[in-house]
Amino acid sequence: MLKKLLAEFIGTFWLVFGGCGSAVLAAAFPDLGIGFVGVAMAFGLTVLTMAYAVGGISGGHFNPAVSCGLAAAGRFPLSSLIPYIITQVIAGVIAGAVLYLIASGKAGFAAGGFASNGYGEHSPGGYSMMSAFLIEALLTFMFLFIILGSTHGRVVAGFAPIAIGLGLTLIHLISIPVTNTSVNPARSTGVAFFAEGGWAPGQLWLFWLAPIIGAIIAGVVWKAIAEKD
Repeated sequence: MLKKLLAEFIGTFWLVFGGCGSAVLAAAFPDLGIGFVGVAMAFGLTVLTMAYAVGGISGGHFNPAVSCGLAAAGRFPLSSLIPYIITQVIAGVIAGAVLYLIASGKAGFAAGGFASNGYGEHSPGGYSMMSAFLIEALLTFMFLFIILGSTHGRVVAGFAPIAIGLGLTLIHLISIPVTNTSVNPARSTGVAFFAEGGWAPGQLWLFWLAPIIGAIIAGVVWKAIAEKD
C-alpha cells in the first residue's frame, strides 16, 4: 500500500503543479502566454505522463473523485479509498505551496485567484453557482466514463492514458470559462488557500460535492451497462 500511496502522491503533485503552474506562470505571460488552450493541454499532459509513469503501481487516480467513481464501479476497494483521498489532498496542497513559493519570487507578484476554482463573481466568465455545479458534475461523469471505458479489458492495452489525457484536455477546453475547471477536489483544494482575498476555501464545497456526485453516478451507470449478463 505504501508504494501505491507514494505513486498517487507523485502523480497528484505533478497534476496540480503542472496544470495550475501553467495557469499561474505561463498563461498570462505578456504576448507569449499559452492561454486557455495551453492550460487545457497542460492538465491533459500531466495525467497522460503520470498515468504511464506510475499508473501500473497505483492505478493512476490522482483525484478523489476518480477514486470514488472507480469504487462505485467495483473497480477499486473501499478499504483503500480514504488513504488514497488523504494522500491526493496532501499532495495537492504541497504542490500549491511549492508553486506559490516559486511564483512569489517574481518582483511585484500578486497571487490573484491563483488558478483557484470559483463561481459567481469568481467564475472567469461570471457563471452562476448552478451552472458551475452542473458542468462540474457532468464533466466529471464523462471523465470517469472515459477512464472506465478506456481501461476496460476489451480495449487495447497501453492506450488508456492517451484517451484519458485527451479527455481531460477537452474537459478544460469546455469549462475553464465557467469554473476554471476542477473535476478534481485535490486540484481545487491544493491552490484554494493561496488565492488572494480568502474567498476560495468558502467555495470549495462545490468542487468536492459536484465532482464526487458525477463520478459516483458514472461508476454506477458504467457497472450497469458493462457487466456481463
